[in-house]
Amino acid sequence: MKKKTSVSLILGSGGARGLAHIGVIQWLEENNFEIKSISGCSIGSLIGGIYAAGKLEQLTEWMLSLSKTDIATLLDFSWGSGGLFKGDKIINTLIHFLEDIQIEELAIPFTAVATDIGTEKEVWINSGSLFKAIRASSSLPLFFTPVPYGESVLIDGGVLNPVPIAPTFNDDTDLTIAVNLGGPALKNTPEITAQNDTNTNIGKFQKEIKNFLDSNNFIIPKSASNNLSMYEVADRAFDTMQSTIARIKIAAYPPDIEIEIARNACGTLEFDRAAEMIEIGYKKAAESYMQVDA
Repeated sequence: MKKKTSVSLILGSGGARGLAHIGVIQWLEENNFEIKSISGCSIGSLIGGIYAAGKLEQLTEWMLSLSKTDIATLLDFSWGSGGLFKGDKIINTLIHFLEDIQIEELAIPFTAVATDIGTEKEVWINSGSLFKAIRASSSLPLFFTPVPYGESVLIDGGVLNPVPIAPTFNDDTDLTIAVNLGGPALKNTPEITAQNDTNTNIGKFQKEIKNFLDSNNFIIPKSASNNLSMYEVADRAFDTMQSTIARIKIAAYPPDIEIEIARNACGTLEFDRAAEMIEIGYKKAAESYMQVDA
């Protein structure tokens, strides 16, 4: 039997586009690769951490079942300073059906990358609660409240390093593969339109949240010709910043294989497009490997 190719896998930040990470992992597993270490930030820390815990199949099933309404109900308003949403409900839901685990107990070495807003430095989390690390690494500015972590206050790792290759420098693996969710934008993408929600059992408060999100373009991006809301401006500004930083990081420390996902492949909170994004990740993994191997 042919020896598997060992891989250090870097999973970048980019909201719901990170569902493509699932497709990348599926392709690697089906094509004689063995993931020996994972470094991720934001959505990359979520997918990578849960894969390292051996629970990616369960997460994928859950993601594939999500509707726009489900996403709305998982967003818990903070009603305070620091961010629109606390993010606790999402994490507690994940813990409920996946269970928390200590990073030291994972079958695969894993590092979640966050940003210390006080020291303005990267923080590499490779011990302690997996889901606390994921929550800290995924604390998108404006959207989610920062996370107290020891004496630090942490926000999204993508602020400083959206494709965190550095934690894998000392790995003894055959290949370093980085998934960059800030790839060149696709042109002439079809406009996403709202679908009717036929769930009649949605509570009044849940409907209010959904209407609030829709009216502020959180879930359904509009064409570029329309006026942008303050939230969409912040979202696009963060994507622009991350894409620029990613290009600089990758140019300085190029991985063996870079898999690029278009930065406008889907909206930040469009987790209801899981099937589509997983397929994109799978195809991009195959294409990227074939280009390098040619």
